[in-house]
This record gives sequence, C-alpha cells and structure tokens, in this order.
Amino acid sequence: MGDIFGEGIGFMINFVIQIFIFLFGLCIGSFLNVCIYRLPISKSIASPSRSICPGCGSMIRFYDNIPVVSYLLLNRKCRHCGCIIPFRYPMVEILSGLCAIFILNKFGLSIDFFVYFIFISSLIVVTFIDLDHRIIPDAITLPGIPIFFALSFLLSEPDWINSALGIIAGGGSLLAIAWTYNLLTGKEGMGGGDIKLLAMIGALAGWKGVLFTIFVSSAVGTIIGIILMIVTRKGMKLAVPFGPFLSLGAVIYIFFGTDLINWYFNFL
Repeated sequence: MGDIFGEGIGFMINFVIQIFIFLFGLCIGSFLNVCIYRLPISKSIASPSRSICPGCGSMIRFYDNIPVVSYLLLNRKCRHCGCIIPFRYPMVEILSGLCAIFILNKFGLSIDFFVYFIFISSLIVVTFIDLDHRIIPDAITLPGIPIFFALSFLLSEPDWINSALGIIAGGGSLLAIAWTYNLLTGKEGMGGGDIKLLAMIGALAGWKGVLFTIFVSSAVGTIIGIILMIVTRKGMKLAVPFGPFLSLGAVIYIFFGTDLINWYFNFL
C-alpha cells in the first residue's frame, strides 16, 4: 500500500508541475507574439508594456489578454473595434506551452530546461517573422550567438569547443553556399539572416547539430518547396523562406538528433 500511495503522490506532483510548466509556456508565448508583431516594424518590445490590438491600436486590458482563454471568450475579436484577431496568436501561445512540456520531459526541471526553452522560443519568433516578412531580425540572431555560446558553458553537451565550432560551421557553411550560388547564377539565393541564424543554432547545438540541421532543413524545405510550386503554379519564381526550416531542423536535433544519428549509423 505504501508503494502505491507513494506512486500516487509522485504522479500528482508530476501532473501539477506539468500543468504549471504548460501555463508558464502559454504566458511566454503571449510575449513571443509581442516580439513577432513589434520587431519587424522596429517597435520596442518593452514599451508600451501592455499589448495592443493589431487592428485599432487600442490597449488590451489585462483580463482580455489571458493566453488562449481571452481569444475564445472574445470570439476571436477585439473588444474595441471588433476586428478579427489572427489565429496565429493562440497558436503561438499553445506552441510555446507544448514546447515547454516537451523540454521538461526531455531535460527535467534543470538549467538545461531554461536554456533550451529560451533557445526554442527564439526560434519560434524567428519562424513567424520570416514567414510574415521574409526577414530574420538581427535583434535576435546577433546577440543570440554570444548568449548561447556563453550558456553552453552551463550545459553538459555541447561543450564550449563544440559550441565554437558550431558557430564557425553554421555561419561558414551557409556563407560558402550563398557565395557559390551567387557566383554561379549572379543572384542572391540565401539571405544573410539565414547565415546568422545557423551560426546561432551552432552556438547551442554544436557542429554536429549544424550538420544535422542543414540536412533536415534542406530535405524538408525541398519537399515543401516542390509541393508549393505545384500548388501555386509559380515554379522557380516562388520564394520560400528558409528560416522556418532551419528552426525546425534545430528543434528536431534537440529532441531526437542523437537517437536519429545512432539509428542511421546502425542501419548502415
């Protein structure tokens, strides 16, 4: 009986922690929406401190800014002007909450959890800004490179040497690809934002993570690109942002990279 009671208490504690972390992720997701909206238009993410309606610019009251819940209670509309609030807002909040849960289950409630949650939150912001505006803001990637390099000293893997090699491999590899493409075609095939983003990814994922990210993002990007070219009938004229695919590749590496690499070599 004692063991069963102990297991029940342990389950309840774990369940409460999971709920708390999910709610924490939702709240951070609300802040990520602020970053996604304001960074591309060069607005401060700190002032005004309260969120505003993207339609009329009215300040949103605190009880209308509860992640996901307010979106549902207000029937997707602004209380002031009645404009439809894009579904992307609760989607980002839910995505942030789910990522928090996945990271918790992967690394436990540790320093690794907070480091990787900050990292993936940055990738979420990059992804949606790149989808909306076809840019990757330097405000995230440039400080992200030294910040995640410094944070690598707190992690067991990668160590700081692999982190430094990841920065070099990440920035250098895409720079070489972009330079070669430009030399052969006379056109810019990859923006500088992608290069800085991969350098930031390398700072936390190391050089192995960079290689994995390039392989996965290229494969997924090629498949999605072909599908979009067929559906939109734009052919080679279709411009597809690469930042979301780099972000996806990095996230897959964090959660499954080691297992997938080991499976691949065992398969060979």
